[in-house]
Amino acid sequence: MPLTNNDVQLYYEVTGSGVPVVFVHEFAGEHTSWTNQVEFFSKKFQVITFNARGYPPSDVPESEKSYSQDIAVQDILSILDELNIEKAHIVGLSMGGYATLLFGIQFPERCLSITVAGVGYGSTKDRSNFEKDAEHVANRILQEGIEKFGDIYTVSATRVQLQNKDRKAWEEFKRLFQNSSSLGHANTMLGVQRNRPSILSLEKEMKKINTPTLIITGDEDEPCLEPSIFMKRCIPTSGLFIVPNTGHTVNLEEPDLFNQMIENFLNHVANGTWPSRDPRSWSKSALLPDKEENE
Repeated sequence: MPLTNNDVQLYYEVTGSGVPVVFVHEFAGEHTSWTNQVEFFSKKFQVITFNARGYPPSDVPESEKSYSQDIAVQDILSILDELNIEKAHIVGLSMGGYATLLFGIQFPERCLSITVAGVGYGSTKDRSNFEKDAEHVANRILQEGIEKFGDIYTVSATRVQLQNKDRKAWEEFKRLFQNSSSLGHANTMLGVQRNRPSILSLEKEMKKINTPTLIITGDEDEPCLEPSIFMKRCIPTSGLFIVPNTGHTVNLEEPDLFNQMIENFLNHVANGTWPSRDPRSWSKSALLPDKEENE
């Protein structure tokens, strides 16, 4: 366990050897949510998974002030520093995807690539409803307990796809969520989720990213569809993969496809063949290049 900022210890696991790949889990996940990915990628890579603060066996700080989006980014940095990793591929889902994106913005020198999956919840011009929902969720978790609240949360609009596709995987997803820390999840919802920036507010920063970037979203993950397209338009070195008939837990719903897409991406990065967007593709006309259109 590395000692991180604010003296919080994080639990991590390292599997395999080779170029390092760090997987950063979502709000309703933990390090074992990446089991399919660990088994697949550890054959060729050094795979690092960890539990965010608030997710045992990592420490669960009692104060909400010990949780924030910036702290989540710093925790990724602490993992790399603890393992003496200069650069790594960073892969994140949802909450972990937000942290991955911001890590790529703040610490590009530590990234070989970033994969941003299922990111965008709360990215609307008016965030008041999202903030109210986040506070409502945190209050219910504290009042009812994570086990009872999990009965509702795991069948929300973007979670039912997993239930329909793979009942066994969904039951394990639900079990892990319901056996986690109520305090940790409530503080995470308030400190990280509620207060994180909207994707729409990061346009300037994303346009400066030159790290190879893969954006992944399910086509039934409604809150993430538009933000994913927005990220694609902003990040010049990004590619967008939309997974059909898929909700939020894309790595659990379609593990083989998820793994294949990331493996292909990492191979391109290693070979130096992942491109930046050709500026000519930004033509205002659907039929003519800008130069000819303006003549």
